[in-house]
Amino acid sequence: MNMNRFLLVVLIVLSAGTVNAQWGWNWNYPPDNENVTLTQTNLPIVFINVYGNTIDRYERITARMKIIDNGPGNLNYGDTVAHPNQTVDYEGYVGLRYRGNSSFSASDKKPYSFRTLNNTIENGGEKVKVKIMGMPKDNNWAMLAPYSDKSMMRDVLAFELSRPWMDYAPRAKFCEMILDGIYYGVYVMTEVVSKGKHRLNLEDPGNEGDALTGGYIVEVDRTDEVTYTSQYHPVSAQGWAYNNRYINFQYKFPEYDEMTTEQVNYINGRIHQMEAALYSANFKDPETGYRQYLDPLSFVDYQLAQELGHNVDGYRLSAKMFKRNDSLDPLFKMVLWDMNLAYGNSDYYNGWYTNTWVYQNNATLNNAGDTQLVPFWWYKLNKDEYYVDMLKNRWAQYRRSNFRTDRIMATIDSMATVLTVQGAEQRNSRAWPRWGQYVWPNQYISQNFTDEINHLKEWISQRLEWMDEQLGFDPNAVLLGDVDLSGIVDVTDVNIVINIILKKETDSDFISRADVNDDDMIDVSDVNGIINIILH
Repeated sequence: MNMNRFLLVVLIVLSAGTVNAQWGWNWNYPPDNENVTLTQTNLPIVFINVYGNTIDRYERITARMKIIDNGPGNLNYGDTVAHPNQTVDYEGYVGLRYRGNSSFSASDKKPYSFRTLNNTIENGGEKVKVKIMGMPKDNNWAMLAPYSDKSMMRDVLAFELSRPWMDYAPRAKFCEMILDGIYYGVYVMTEVVSKGKHRLNLEDPGNEGDALTGGYIVEVDRTDEVTYTSQYHPVSAQGWAYNNRYINFQYKFPEYDEMTTEQVNYINGRIHQMEAALYSANFKDPETGYRQYLDPLSFVDYQLAQELGHNVDGYRLSAKMFKRNDSLDPLFKMVLWDMNLAYGNSDYYNGWYTNTWVYQNNATLNNAGDTQLVPFWWYKLNKDEYYVDMLKNRWAQYRRSNFRTDRIMATIDSMATVLTVQGAEQRNSRAWPRWGQYVWPNQYISQNFTDEINHLKEWISQRLEWMDEQLGFDPNAVLLGDVDLSGIVDVTDVNIVINIILKKETDSDFISRADVNDDDMIDVSDVNGIINIILH
């Protein structure tokens, strides 16, 4: 708060004894520097007007939102009067509130949740689905506020890396935001993990038969909105139970207060069945064990995402699962969310470590007095050879594809360019000057954006190296049939070998890898060999 505003508050309190909203208490957590000017940017610009009203953490208020997005490769201008012919991506009413737990309470820069509406809340505005920044139509959105994450990209990076592998990963776009005429900085406009045609395409559950079995979104999280408490307890890395710690679930779709008794009883029972199967002595059995209740590959993908980031909040907070109708798919699957404290960005609970498994972190969590521990499921899953083999094989697939070290670094560089090429990061840093300062829970205190990005890269490189060693992957080994070293064997490799045979390809490195059957000849048998690798 600047000095003039501080003095104003003091004067009002001394003269009136109370502070009335109409006298200026509605400042909505402005940045340190309220005088940053946004002239032009490569990022979409989000204008929000609440007309001096206070934004609430729990109840939505009516706001007007206007998004300027002139498309990739074009600039967006903050002065809409001087630049009247810009593309308006969305303009209308929204139901706005703050969101988040620690991302709200421990951050000066606050995140938002909003619903797009066809009218004001006061006039009965109803939800309306709209496209935003090229993302498919929906009415439920969030604006994440990167603050402790000084790279501003950890959530987006995790979503992008996981998208090719998981059933669903939220889409997200960087943008800049102006609230009631004040520049607030860089935000991440993102889809919310929710029911929707272009998100989790779930049916509304009924009260009987197959309709009762789906769809549902449930979440392991804190005790603030508990709707079901597990009958089982978290366990240590050695398998003994923390009997004074509990696994708590929150029901996100349908929302708990909208669920029927039948639906609550069903999903309570289904979770208990899954946990009972995992807890049982025969949990590994493919017919009677946990595999009849959860999708092992989905849990593997979630685990690899959490472990690459060594996310101290992983598994135990914002751990989202969904379930479709039994007739479509009876198995629980995982969805990724909340990765802003990952990739070494945490000085608590050993979050900065690169050489431990975060799913085994319960002793550290418990000793620190945290009551929300990692569910026992992950201990049990990692005791099943079938699951561990899948984990190792999937990691090898990742590492030959978009988890290749050079590709991850290229993704980071691309995001860094987006954030700096037209000064967005620099404006954000003027609004929120935090370089060289500790911001909870930073383990590394970077001096500038380049320093932060270099640290992020170095941390990820060390983490990849350790996980490769643990999961038995050699990043320098060449996959048989991978002629172009793309990390996968596909039709491109077939075409290269055919062109070598036809004398249309003469690259010596390609030729050295094209002899798949190692008979010192490159012919149709090598083509067949690669095709067989692809098919198997």
